Amino acid sequence: MIASADITAEELKERLSKGETPVIIDVREDWEHQESNIPGATNIPLGTLPQRLDELEDLKEKEVIVQCRSGARSASARAFLMQQGFSNVRNLVGGIMGYQA
Repeated sequence: MIASADITAEELKERLSKGETPVIIDVREDWEHQESNIPGATNIPLGTLPQRLDELEDLKEKEVIVQCRSGARSASARAFLMQQGFSNVRNLVGGIMGYQA
């Protein structure tokens, strides 16, 4: 089941193909992001997210899409950001694996 806060790879690809530029945060480790990534994604490893919240302050009211390898770490990142007052955080279902499939 897909939660309302989730976004599918198909939906994200369609939006990107239309020229949209959503805020995408890749919470995988740096080396994972370097191996493969979604164009335009910002890499902030999950473990560093609490220390880097200041960088994201301007995004609290905007849509933020979080992604990882398969969707587990980004689900944690989504929950953390929501606890920090972010109002519209969406998890990429299936992560980069689903996106590249």
